[in-house]
Amino acid sequence: MSEPGVRPLTAQDLPQVLAIEQTAYSHPWSQGHFVDALASGYHCVAWFEHEDLRAYLVAMPGVQETHLLNVTVAPEHQGKGLAKRLLQDWLDWSGTQGAQQLWLEVRESNARALQIYERAGFVRIHVRKDYYPLDRTRREHAVVMSLKLD
Repeated sequence: MSEPGVRPLTAQDLPQVLAIEQTAYSHPWSQGHFVDALASGYHCVAWFEHEDLRAYLVAMPGVQETHLLNVTVAPEHQGKGLAKRLLQDWLDWSGTQGAQQLWLEVRESNARALQIYERAGFVRIHVRKDYYPLDRTRREHAVVMSLKLD
């Protein structure tokens, strides 16, 4: 058995990823989203404890910037610092990519995530009105956040 920690996400991990995605979100990513991210060479990592996937992150490189596309912690493992560990991995990776700025967006109602991002130094830049689906008839705003790297 391997030690707990971050390692690259692979196609073999997708059944565990999709199981978490389904329990964590009302509008989860599809398998195709993850397959495309892996095929595109995006930064796809996961936190494992032994062979048990607990959390994952997908980030996209850009020109002197990177974009967080998905960070998810299995609901039963939230509140244990796993998102913070994955965010640090993203920051470290972004630095190796020559990124000067990091970007993300988060549901306006996701107070826990907003707090994690603000503690990591991200600042609110903009609100995208009616960005995320909420249910069949309503939508929710997205908070756009950014962090400048030194």
